Amino acid sequence: MERLTQLGADIADLWAQYGGSYLNGIKNTLILALVATVIGCLIGFICGILQTIPHSKSDPPVKRFFLALIRVIVRIYVEVFRGTPMILQAVFVYYGLPYFTNNSVRFQNIWLAAILVVSINTGAYMAESVRGGILSIDPGQTEGAKAIGMNHFQTMLYVILPQAIRNIMPQIGNNFIINIKDSSVMFIISFTEFFAVHRGAVGATYSYFPSAAIEMVGYLCMTLIASFILRWVERKMDGSDNYELVNEDQLVMTSGTYTHPQKGTPFDEHSKEFKERERTRQELKHGRNRGER
Repeated sequence: MERLTQLGADIADLWAQYGGSYLNGIKNTLILALVATVIGCLIGFICGILQTIPHSKSDPPVKRFFLALIRVIVRIYVEVFRGTPMILQAVFVYYGLPYFTNNSVRFQNIWLAAILVVSINTGAYMAESVRGGILSIDPGQTEGAKAIGMNHFQTMLYVILPQAIRNIMPQIGNNFIINIKDSSVMFIISFTEFFAVHRGAVGATYSYFPSAAIEMVGYLCMTLIASFILRWVERKMDGSDNYELVNEDQLVMTSGTYTHPQKGTPFDEHSKEFKERERTRQELKHGRNRGER
């Protein structure tokens, strides 16, 4: 208990000194993760769509060659950026370009470098998610769209992608949460995000564990809030589960129509309307009896 009390006091001291820096780091982390996820999703959608363009042996050789070349390029991009750590990607992008170009090409804006690294990394993962989401749609819908005269672009835009986006929405949210945490490696290029603030505070105060506790709580809060918002978006995309409009449709028989054993409906033998119609039909067929004239 004494150690917990001491931990709380150390955390309070750290927050008093570096609270503004921690909050600024949280802000930078969220902005970087959000912007990079959006750009990465756009990259992933482009790559995923390019990988699913249909072709056959009857297509012109030029078309088949370019589609094969595009798929090879996309595959190399995906495998390279999924198979290497983001921290090394940041090193190669930020420090490698000046090294190979003799400082003629270098990033003057640290934000641009960080967004580029996280975006292309996210795009590599999203490319496979989008491809899988597109392939998960029933091929019959593509055939139906073609049957009514839609070309491939129209089919993807109006039929396939709206459904694919809903299918891969959990993966988009997952990538956003991963980017919140993995953006911590951007300290390697001196980007001031949440983890970089932690490193600075530890270097000045040597309070490693209290600062790490602040970091853990901060990251946990960010990811929990992001998860809650993403679940809310998914529910909104699913639409309402209320089907009362169906029961109120004039073309649908109201509930309880067939449940009353005495009154019945206008269409069964218990109803007054049915008996009146039957009597009229019998009178027209056989004539009224003497007592009713």
